[in-house]
Amino acid sequence: MQKQNKYKIVIAITGASGAIYADVLFKKLQHLKEQIEAVGIVMSDNAKEVWKFELGNSEYENLPYTIYDKSDFFAPFASGSAKYDTMIICPCSMGTLARIASGISNDLTTRAADVILKERRKLIIVTRDTPLSLIHINNMKTVTEAGAIICPASPSFYSKPQNFEDLAATVIDRVLDLAGLEQNTFRWGEK
Repeated sequence: MQKQNKYKIVIAITGASGAIYADVLFKKLQHLKEQIEAVGIVMSDNAKEVWKFELGNSEYENLPYTIYDKSDFFAPFASGSAKYDTMIICPCSMGTLARIASGISNDLTTRAADVILKERRKLIIVTRDTPLSLIHINNMKTVTEAGAIICPASPSFYSKPQNFEDLAATVIDRVLDLAGLEQNTFRWGEK
């Protein structure tokens, strides 16, 4: 039997509304730890404030992963040689998306995204804003053409979610599928 490769994942959280998506993502990653070699986190200042405002806590401080400062260009995933294979930006603000689309690496989030794209690895961007301007749509087109995957934070309802966390999980389960992680989740047409 072939040994399963473990994933090295960067999680970036920006100041867009939707901290619940990041919270659910971290909870699910902890249940999938046997598939993961490393998780590195970077959060913007606004992301921390939005988390506290929307979730009423600062539980991100207690995660079992390393949180890197937004200006720490010595973080391992600031270089392609560290071989992080997946980056998830959840949620992703339109400003962060614009900087990535323009190739502006002015903080650790945008530098890591630039590294992931140049190394032809998996960048999953969970956009949360609505409605979208043509600028937003064109930036999504640009990063998609560069190899990123846009996964809007658009929950589904066919699994009959019972609360906000279940609803957010309908998006995060798709993100984890896109990242290649094996999980037990609702599948359309399966019992």
